[in-house]
Amino acid sequence: MENSVKDLIRRRKSVRTFNRAALRKEDRQKLEQYIQTLDNPFDVSVEFRFLDAKEYELSSPVIVGTDLYIAAKISRIPQSEIAYGYCFEKFCLYAEAMGIGTVMLAATISRKTFEKAMGVRDTEVMPAASPVGYPAEKRSVREILMRKGLKADERLPFGELFFEETFTESLPPEHAGQFRDALDMVRLAPSAGNKQPWRAVVCGDKVHFYEKKTKSMSDNPLGDIQKVDVGIALAHFDLTLKETGTGGRFIEENPGFKIDDWMEYIITYEVTY
Repeated sequence: MENSVKDLIRRRKSVRTFNRAALRKEDRQKLEQYIQTLDNPFDVSVEFRFLDAKEYELSSPVIVGTDLYIAAKISRIPQSEIAYGYCFEKFCLYAEAMGIGTVMLAATISRKTFEKAMGVRDTEVMPAASPVGYPAEKRSVREILMRKGLKADERLPFGELFFEETFTESLPPEHAGQFRDALDMVRLAPSAGNKQPWRAVVCGDKVHFYEKKTKSMSDNPLGDIQKVDVGIALAHFDLTLKETGTGGRFIEENPGFKIDDWMEYIITYEVTY
């Protein structure tokens, strides 16, 4: 990417209004080549595919100005939703670097036709899809109202999301050390309903990540869509650290902190050099 990861994260906004121009051939080829290289630290296969809305009779009431979508499916296995969000966000950031707009949609797509186009089996799930295209100069009135209703540009304070040693002590940004920029990028991650379900506890050279579940989203046949959100946030965290030269890995090392029923341990990041 010509831009830094932090620049792309700060710049990228969800796009629902496009300029109706088809993707240039060279841009389509770059995106198609890129999805063949997408990987994640969780060793979970995520299958991406471009879909033409007219060919497959796809629709979304919130999208204007493009007939091209990208969707992805995964097997119903442990860590699959985390891997899904991680890979999909990498794609969205790559597209942003090319001046191409995206927005992950779950509830506002013609799901049956998307799943049919993707060939989703009983053992698989397709949590989301995204339109792909060049953003229009102005957002539609519907998109403006949606963003306002979701408070899409607002984020919780640093100290409400991140903690020091235990969940009883908020983490001031100045105490985050080598993780400060990466956690700032976690804070900026998009999420369903802008619920921002990620939480993290910094303990020395380790960061323990958790999901703070929203009750209204806890019973979903698509799986835990908020784990997809956490995967997006983990992509921001991991890619930011990689760009600064920090080496690390994700491991399962539940520290056993006392948590309520709506909090779930997800994974730990450990600095290795």
